[in-house]
Parts: sequence; C-alpha cells; structure tokens
Amino acid sequence: MRYLPLTKDDRAQMLAAIGAKSVDELFKDVPEAARLDGLIDLPRRQGEMEVERQLAAMAGKNIAASQVPFFVGAGAYKHHIPATVDHLIQRSEFLTSYTPYQPEITQGTLQYLFEFQTQVALLTGMEVANASMYDGSTACGEAVLMAHRVTKRKKAVLSGNLHPHYQDVVANLSDFGSYKLVTEPPCPKGTEGLAGEIDEETSCVVVQNPDVFGHVRDLSALAEAAHAKGALMIVVVPEIVSLGLITPPGEMGADIVVGEGQSLGNGLNFGGPYVGLFAAKQKFVRQMPGRLCGETVDAEGKRGFVLTLSTREQHIRREKATSNICTNSGLCCLAFTIHLSLLGEEGYTRLARINHANAVKLADALGAVPGVKVLNETFFNEFTIETPKPGAEVIDALVEKGVLGGVPLSRLMPGNDAVKNLIAVASTEVNSDQDRAAYARALKEVLA
Repeated sequence: MRYLPLTKDDRAQMLAAIGAKSVDELFKDVPEAARLDGLIDLPRRQGEMEVERQLAAMAGKNIAASQVPFFVGAGAYKHHIPATVDHLIQRSEFLTSYTPYQPEITQGTLQYLFEFQTQVALLTGMEVANASMYDGSTACGEAVLMAHRVTKRKKAVLSGNLHPHYQDVVANLSDFGSYKLVTEPPCPKGTEGLAGEIDEETSCVVVQNPDVFGHVRDLSALAEAAHAKGALMIVVVPEIVSLGLITPPGEMGADIVVGEGQSLGNGLNFGGPYVGLFAAKQKFVRQMPGRLCGETVDAEGKRGFVLTLSTREQHIRREKATSNICTNSGLCCLAFTIHLSLLGEEGYTRLARINHANAVKLADALGAVPGVKVLNETFFNEFTIETPKPGAEVIDALVEKGVLGGVPLSRLMPGNDAVKNLIAVASTEVNSDQDRAAYARALKEVLA
C-alpha cells in the first residue's frame, strides 16, 4: 500500500474547517510535561530494510516475560495458553467475522458468544452475563453507571484497595455525569471497612476480590450492609482464574460482577486488547451495557441463536442506550471460551490450585529473606511484600539480576508514602521452582 502524505494546502484546509490555527493547537489539552520537545532521535528517512533493522534493535532492548523469571501481576497475568487456542481463533471464519447483525448468517459467532456468556455466569455465580466488553476497568466504570440507573442515585463508594486504574476509569466517567465518588484510602493490610460509608444516597459500593494487595475477603457482610441501605454491591475480579478456588461473588451477595478475562486464552499485551467480563442479577438485565445473545428456535423448531438485547447506541437511539460500547472484543472472548472449554471444570479448578500452591511457595521463600515481610494472611496467586528499601529501587535492581520481581505499588499509587516500600508479587503456573529460587536469591543480594 502506498503512503500518500498530505500537502501543506491539505493541512491548511483541514485546520480551517475545524477552526484551529495550527497542528500544535490540536494538542493543547495534552500537558506540556507529556509532550516531546522537538523530533525524537530517529533518522528523518530510511529504506524499509533499514527501518526494520533499527526497530528490531530497539525492540531487542525489552525484556520479554518469557525470557526471565517473571512475577509481575497487578491486573495482568502471565498464564500458559495452549497452542490449540491460537490455532482455532486464527481460522478465517473466526478471525474475519464481524458484528452479528444478521443472525441467519452469523450463527457460529452468536453461538460462541452465548457459550461465553454461560461460562462467565457460571464462574461468577450470577444469573446473566453479557457478550463481553473492552476490559476489566471499562466494565467496572459501566457497572457504576448501571448502578446509578438502577437505584436512581448518584453516589458511589469505592474501596481503597480497588486497582487505581479501575478507580481512574470510574472517576473519568463520573466527572462527565456529575456523579459523586467516595474513595477510601488504600489499606495494605486488607482490613478496611466500607459499610460505614454507605448511606441512603449511595447507589453502589465497589470492592475488588482479590484486591490490589492480593487479600481475599468474604464480602457477604458488606453485601448485607449495602442492601440494607438500598445500594448495590459491585465486585471486581481482575484475575478470573481465582474463581477456581474462591467463592464466586454471586454466592456472597454481589449484584453486579465485573472482571478481566485476559488470564484465559489471552497473552500479555501492551495495554490490550483484553476482554472485559460483566455479569449481573437477572432483574437488572435491561440495564446492562453492551449486548446479550440468546438461544431460541426457528420456524422449523431448530435451535438457533440471536441478539436478545442490544442496548447500545450503535443499535438504538443514544438517549435510550445503556452504553456507547462499540465492540465486545469478540476474538478475545472466543479465546477465553476455547481455553476454558479445553480445561473443563476439573482442569480449571486444578489450574487454580497450582496457582495458589506456587504463590504459597514463593511467599515462603521471599518471607525468609532477611528484612522482607509478607503482608497477607490470605491470597490467591498474588501477595504484597514489604522491603527495607523503596520498592521501585528493589525492582530496578532485580531487573539487573535478570528477575522481573513484581510491581512496586508506588507506581500505581504515586505520592503515597504508605506504599513506598511495598511490592505486589504474582506467581502463576508458569513459574518453576528454579524461578522462585532465583527470585529469593536475587532479592537477598539486592537487600544485602
């Protein structure tokens, strides 16, 4: 494909049409500190082979997750993906399929979306699930908006142990809707109490399980407190594999469950695409965002699949829509469904047990390093350690020793001195005994 750049006259006409004086004026909303001053340090022009070589050299400076012992989590997790998953999703009928507007010719797409919804509902312990969303954070934001619609209230209470990125998405959406947010401060020990913040103006309380520090909690009492005030409880599950061991949120009284499905079928990527999970009680189904596929029979009595609900603005009038979601990450949720189908219930539970066992081994190994303290009494495959040095410095030093040791929580919560020396550490089924030993050895050397 040829690249035909715009001429100066083309640019001038476009700027005049939108009322901007210059191209730079288009970026005025971007803070100056985030802008580059001048050109980046690259040649102005090169041949295709030269460009490929230079970009490959730049990419080679990265350390890939599969190259070294890897213990990074905090909402995105490295799991083994069977080769079968990629093989199947790259079949042309899946890879090129588009939105199922015409059910008579998109039965395959509708069926796998229906199966996906069934799996998500079963995993979360909820009655109905939609056909997926962008990712876990946007699903969380949409859940809060849904709670406002259901309760006709405008105040949301957010756990301080909700992932900060999820908090930011909720805050962004709330700003545009003039909604009120009450966000508790982070509680690294996992002992925060949210019930006292819920009142008659509260539409929902949002809590993560396991939380950003890795703590696992029984949320039944919080659900009762929310319901007593007429509010809904939204539970965020960023690590879907955890539900192979942990009690599903629906069994603890959740009204809406959202989460990130990346752990099944989808590898780590630079920000996406991931797959957002969204499930709720049946009585709230007409307020759910996105789309929902259903099973029916045709005129001849044969089983078929249809779009039962499409309450997004692409299908109906904007003022009647529950969401402006314009895609459902279809290929990603197909990968999720294939991976989970390959595992089956027994395999899924076994995978969760391996994750937890590996994390326990790592917590024991790191906790034995002088000066290191494991903060968690409960966790699934991720926990928080406290080190005598700032977490960011420790992580950088570990990288020099060939270990990606986790996420310094100061990166997620900048300016918060309470988390300066804390590191979130994850260990999944991909970590070996040698990996864990290498981490403990490197950490001991770094802190010596």
